[in-house]
Amino acid sequence: MLKVLSGLLLALFVSTLSSTVVSSALPKIIGSVHGSQTQYTWVVTATLLTTTATTPIWGKLADLFSKKALLQAAIVIFVLGTLASGISRTGGELIAARALQGVGVGGCQALVQIAIAAIIPPRERGRYSAYLSGTTSTSTIGGPLLGGVIVDTSWLGWRWCFFIAVPLAALAFLLLQRTLNLPVLRRENVKIDYLGATLIAAGVSVLLIWVSFVDNSFAWASWQTAAMVAGGLALLAVAVWVETRAAEPVVPLAIVRKRTTVLAIVGSLAVGTAMFGASVFLSQYFQLSRGKTPTEAGLLTIPMMAGILIASIVGGRMLSRTGKVKPFLITGAVLLTAGSAGLGTLDHTTPLFFLGVSMLCVGMGVGLTLQNFILAVQNTVQLKDVGSASSTVTFFRSLGGTVGVAVLGAVLARQVEEQVASGVTVSTAYGDATAHVFLLSTGAAVLAVVAAVLLEPINLRTSLDLPEKTAQPQPHRGTATTN
Repeated sequence: MLKVLSGLLLALFVSTLSSTVVSSALPKIIGSVHGSQTQYTWVVTATLLTTTATTPIWGKLADLFSKKALLQAAIVIFVLGTLASGISRTGGELIAARALQGVGVGGCQALVQIAIAAIIPPRERGRYSAYLSGTTSTSTIGGPLLGGVIVDTSWLGWRWCFFIAVPLAALAFLLLQRTLNLPVLRRENVKIDYLGATLIAAGVSVLLIWVSFVDNSFAWASWQTAAMVAGGLALLAVAVWVETRAAEPVVPLAIVRKRTTVLAIVGSLAVGTAMFGASVFLSQYFQLSRGKTPTEAGLLTIPMMAGILIASIVGGRMLSRTGKVKPFLITGAVLLTAGSAGLGTLDHTTPLFFLGVSMLCVGMGVGLTLQNFILAVQNTVQLKDVGSASSTVTFFRSLGGTVGVAVLGAVLARQVEEQVASGVTVSTAYGDATAHVFLLSTGAAVLAVVAAVLLEPINLRTSLDLPEKTAQPQPHRGTATTN
């Protein structure tokens, strides 16, 4: 099993790493391609946008076609976008390439979880979810560290923030080709909901674009805000209407309406906000407020990575032993809240030991919740619907991260601007203002606690699929083959 997981985890690692590895290198990248401040934001946002918008589509395709072929296609798209990013000469080229890269990232992140759900029963999946959670979290938070090392190494250059992913992605492709064999349900008269997929992607994109620009290019109370919010919500409303009538909906509403799914979505939004916020803003805090180099800033986040790995491995094994996921979700959400609250008290003089303890708590909280909210949903659906169910929760986690980074970044910028205007130095202002970001993250983490507490007690099943009498909706006709 570990041989099969090697290719899956490598694909997940390299795709997730690409989203954050540029964080420490962005100032040098933008300067090299002669980009603007708006383009600075969009180098990050473009990838998050396409990753989030395409995740449900990849999930639905996985319920209809070969998961292995789709995952390999996602890796190819990712590599093309990565190479294009590395050779970009202008800010516009880089943003377009990062958007293409995000399509591949969305596929890799969703399909790896779906593939694992197709070969491992939920009860055993708890143990293997530790590897998933550790891989995702370490690559997300370790990205700025790797980016810092690359930038600080004179003979490499910022383009290697992209190029370094290519051989790893190629290796993942080859490992999957040799080790991954999954059953494929060949179905006749398959109808792909292209209209629903387009409407969902368009609606989410409009809202994310609004979040990225509001309070910077235009005010919260402005005609641009009204137009974009109304337009985005209208597109999503039409998408819901289409999904209720589609033969093969991209997001099955019967699954989304379930109590477990709704609560898992709320929890995933909160975890996504905390995880992405910590990876982006802690690195900047250490550099701008504490005067650390990019490499040193990355090294100072090791307590968070350690917390993730410890909690993922220990918690995953205990989960497989007990089969009860709710206690681990509650414990993780409480730790996430406590760690975020601790970071919410920091300023430009906070002892590094205190920051380390707080980061350890955040890391352990992420390690116990990141994959387990998805696991709770996977446990309630039929095997044929696990793609849509998994990608729906992953979609909202990515959405939480994307919206969270944009909103928290806007709050941080305003706080720094106000303090500098009152005569405070930039480093002091940035250190003191970062606390406001984590206070907001604490509020999001409280939602994760509420979601975990309200979950019904869940006993993970030991079978890959649900019994026929509990399967909803009814199974489609088709014949299974192996690919």
